[in-house]
Amino acid sequence: MAEAKPKVRGKVVAAPTCAAVVGWFETPSALYHACESLRDKGYKDFDAHTPFPVHGLEKAMGLKPSRLPWIVLGGAITGFLTALSMQWWMGGVDYPLNISGKPGFSIQASIPILFELTVLLSAFGTFFGLWGLCGLPKLFDPVMQHPSFHKASDDRFFLSIEAKDPKFDSKTVTELLQKLGAHEVEEVAP
Repeated sequence: MAEAKPKVRGKVVAAPTCAAVVGWFETPSALYHACESLRDKGYKDFDAHTPFPVHGLEKAMGLKPSRLPWIVLGGAITGFLTALSMQWWMGGVDYPLNISGKPGFSIQASIPILFELTVLLSAFGTFFGLWGLCGLPKLFDPVMQHPSFHKASDDRFFLSIEAKDPKFDSKTVTELLQKLGAHEVEEVAP
């Protein structure tokens, strides 16, 4: 049975044969300079895979600051306001108890719950926000098909340029990575 090819407005288009071009560098500084070079040449959809954090690499790649702090702040504010309004409603309005003439709601007695719910929703915001921003869970990435990619968690510094980049041309990118000093520069299939 013949495999169906995707159609675009009546035309048959071949499926992409390359998802990314991947190569590795021996040192973090070589990877850093390669990222700077790609950024300066206008590439946007590329990624660095390192066994440990390389300080300043996000600037070399031209990445924008993370939105995660704003997500965490939103969780913290939501937790604080929820705890405050919940305790005010339950203790002061819905079911007030007159115990020795004390008020039904007081901020001093509410501090532990305010703190706990603020921290809890901040943690949830961090966890789920990070997963959302990173596109997790991601069970497969074509970059992992590179024959040496298993060393990305050991002692190699990988650089991958994805085919979705507007400036991507397989031959040009391969030559560029080799010129920058990358080893085992290969195309990986989708």
